[in-house]
Amino acid sequence: MSSDTPAVPPKLPPQTRGAATPHPGLARLNAAPDCVAESILLTCCGSHRWARRVAAHRPYPDLSALLAAADEAAYDLAAADLTEALAAEAGVIPAPAPSAACLAAAAAPTAPTAHPMRTGTGAGLPGIATSAPPPRGSLAAHTALRAAHAAYEARFGHVFIVSVDGHDPDETLSTVLASIRARLSNDPDEERSVAAEELRRIARGRLAVLAGTPPGAPGTAPGPV
Repeated sequence: MSSDTPAVPPKLPPQTRGAATPHPGLARLNAAPDCVAESILLTCCGSHRWARRVAAHRPYPDLSALLAAADEAAYDLAAADLTEALAAEAGVIPAPAPSAACLAAAAAPTAPTAHPMRTGTGAGLPGIATSAPPPRGSLAAHTALRAAHAAYEARFGHVFIVSVDGHDPDETLSTVLASIRARLSNDPDEERSVAAEELRRIARGRLAVLAGTPPGAPGTAPGPV
């Protein structure tokens, strides 16, 4: 994650077309016009640069190829791209839809709906971005989480995000609360790096759902750090 506008990144290798037929969700992404594909991808990660780059390297033969391209694009985000993506998670930037001109050119009857897994602050637990259902917990635990979230935003100036894919729903809330409290001790630069990594993991989980593969299935685990 660079702090300034990065140099032109090396071009990703072209995707190999294998014999296997992609899952219908991935096939739809592969076949969509650029503007539609980018709008869909923006619901997985709110950086326009990331979405354009992932869309540009279609078609993807399988989920692993899609996730590899998504990781590469995520690692190359500049500071402004991360700020944009975090604002999208907070709901400051609405989930986008393709323009009327784009839909007309694509002969698409309707715009794709916002990705159901982009929770932002709308799932009852602010700052938790996930591909899983909102965590369970007592009212006191939820209140403590909101207080911790408010302290985090006051310190760092952006929404708290963490991937909770793969966690037991009964333990997720306590895990998230422990995470936010631990991360409050980070300095701002360190925390932006942590948030960028969580954003990458969250995008992977959403892409897996988009392609029709549940988070945690083979090929969807977070890539190397």
